[in-house]
Amino acid sequence: MSAPPSALGAGRPVRSGRRTPRWPLLLLIPPLLWLGVLYLGSLLGLLSYSFRSVDDFTGQVLPGSTLASFQALFVPSNLDIIRRTLVMSVAVTVACALIAFPVALLIARSRGPRKATLLLLVTLPLWASYLVRVYAWRLILAQEGVIRYFANRLGLGGALDALLATPGIGGTSLANSSLGMFLVFVYVWLPYMILPLQAALERVPASLLQASADLGARPAQTFRRVLLPLALPGLAAGSIFTFSLTLGDYIIPSVVGAPGFFIGQMVYTQQGAANNLPLAAAFSVVPIVIVTLYLSLARRLGAFDAL
Repeated sequence: MSAPPSALGAGRPVRSGRRTPRWPLLLLIPPLLWLGVLYLGSLLGLLSYSFRSVDDFTGQVLPGSTLASFQALFVPSNLDIIRRTLVMSVAVTVACALIAFPVALLIARSRGPRKATLLLLVTLPLWASYLVRVYAWRLILAQEGVIRYFANRLGLGGALDALLATPGIGGTSLANSSLGMFLVFVYVWLPYMILPLQAALERVPASLLQASADLGARPAQTFRRVLLPLALPGLAAGSIFTFSLTLGDYIIPSVVGAPGFFIGQMVYTQQGAANNLPLAAAFSVVPIVIVTLYLSLARRLGAFDAL
């Protein structure tokens, strides 16, 4: 005759539940290897090259550490490349934020099929290849492209020519101007600003906006004191995408835009044609330093507190 369960368990510690299996932790090994060995390892290798120098005759990377590559970044021509890239990145980020905010707010306040349709329209350009989109824009911005055609049909050809004659933003055509490159950058990176901003605006309760209006705040005051501070984390996340992607992009400045190198082009040129790996690595460090400073500033301003 078998003993009752209470008698079998007498004198033994009672377990509150099952022990959590540890085998799922093995699934973390591949991503940790990827992050630690391939990503961080290659990044450290890149940083180590930035402290090397090149033999002028053989083109071989010499052993030993030196700051010559970083000193070369302060040559006026290289400083002009960094300045040009930084100005374009800031302009693209500001333009994307201004365009994305009303679009993201509209999506956040929509429901049902309308919201799904708006999200589909925002993400639809991402379904096409990045290169296809950039080369399509080059055709649109060309001298015989769609924009020139409609400008002439509307009698705005003279205004477009005057705009292209403006120093700093113009060129022989929109496809060969800084303005054209700016338009392509904004188009390509705009979804990366809209989506995080829309996610942040969805978390803003509508009751807060109603309470602000009930207390007598004008729409501009509600936007400045209620909506904008609460949307700041999404705005910061989107700006990180648009700013860093513009800062390191190589394709768009190579296909569209005025003559003049950007940081990504200098990395490719120094690594390929010039065979100067240390200087290419030093140029690669510039976006890392700028983005790190930007993240530190955003954190100090409290942009990540609500994330």
